[in-house]
Amino acid sequence: MSTTTVTRPGRKVTPGAPGAPGNGHRGNGNRFGPGGGPPGPKPPRTGEFEPDKYRIGMWVGLAGILMLFIALTSAYLVRKTKGLGDGTEDWVPLQMPRVLWANTAVILLSSGTIEAAKRALRRADFSWFNRWFSLTGLLGLAFLAGQVAAFRNLRSQGIYVSTNPHSSFFYLLTSLHGVHLLGGLIALSYVAIGGFRHRFGPKKQTAVDITSLYWHFMDGLWVYLFILLFFWR
Repeated sequence: MSTTTVTRPGRKVTPGAPGAPGNGHRGNGNRFGPGGGPPGPKPPRTGEFEPDKYRIGMWVGLAGILMLFIALTSAYLVRKTKGLGDGTEDWVPLQMPRVLWANTAVILLSSGTIEAAKRALRRADFSWFNRWFSLTGLLGLAFLAGQVAAFRNLRSQGIYVSTNPHSSFFYLLTSLHGVHLLGGLIALSYVAIGGFRHRFGPKKQTAVDITSLYWHFMDGLWVYLFILLFFWR
């Protein structure tokens, strides 16, 4: 197959060569570029921060904790019914340590302080955010100290884990709650340290939202356990 040469003054031009007439583009006979075809889809951007993934992860984690306590609640109610109704009467209700009233007030107050911290962060008042968030952590520590005081009060009465079924469930449920609350305190400490270093980017704000969600869940869980252990009939 022969190649037709177009003659112009001063030079020869071959069709399809750069600058040839009729090739549809200036300077290149391939309209789609060097690849010889239309451009493909752009590759996805990597390394972008996606806060929804962290929130979904937290909800999944909370669902697992909730299922654990639902299972223990079922066991508690079945054992209580059996202990009170099978003639053995081995279920002996505990006399509630009074410090648990103060503990309940403290943990409910901590829900208010963490919400105050979130409002301060939304209006970019970082100084008050640090104060409210730190106060939330201190209230959490006070709650755990109160739980230890309640355990010591029961032990001073000669009530231990194996004393009776009610005491066994009390120690088990409150200890599990305390361990999970301690995890919340670790998260609070991590966020608070970033706050004092004035690190308030999108990741830190998401950490605040997720931590507050977990903390509210722990507060509500304690109120539920408090009612279950001492007021549920």
